[in-house]
Amino acid sequence: MSSGSSHLPPYRIRPRFQVESPLSAQEVIARLKKGLEREGTTVVGVARHGYAALKIPPDIRHYWSPQLSLSVEELESGKGSLIRGLYGPAPNVWTLFIFIYALVGLAFLGVVLVGVSYLTVGMDASILWWALVLAGALLSIYLVSYFGQRLGHDQMEILHNFLEDNLEMRNRGSEPVRLAPGQTGNRGIEESRN
Repeated sequence: MSSGSSHLPPYRIRPRFQVESPLSAQEVIARLKKGLEREGTTVVGVARHGYAALKIPPDIRHYWSPQLSLSVEELESGKGSLIRGLYGPAPNVWTLFIFIYALVGLAFLGVVLVGVSYLTVGMDASILWWALVLAGALLSIYLVSYFGQRLGHDQMEILHNFLEDNLEMRNRGSEPVRLAPGQTGNRGIEESRN
């Protein structure tokens, strides 16, 4: 599936969505369990008690493969459920990137503080050149994560199509339902503003 025809949220770190379903939360979880148990399924994972985690099978999984975490809760009206989804990398990838961001960010902050302190007391502040190097490192880390997400986009489509097909969120053979930003409905994707 090409990412040009994607109906998923645009590239950004850990995209989220929420959608209302006419199915109860128990029925949503039951359908996901049934889909995961089906022979020849393209997705593996778990679904239980208002939560589901969908992943790509190990034989085609790579470092940048996404996973889809879902929480399912009953609507206050009692007619249907609210499904919240979060696409993200495997926890070890996410933790590594957060660690590197924090490490380089703290180094940047330290270099800037020391450099500005040197400037205020009239000393040589050539250490500030390292701030540019560290800013370049932060940009590089962001670009690596962006291109990693692009590498996993087709698999993100697989996860989302599994969800839509098992919950009958679109008619078979039809194009996925698309919602404009801010539009609500009980089919398709609406990006969460939270």
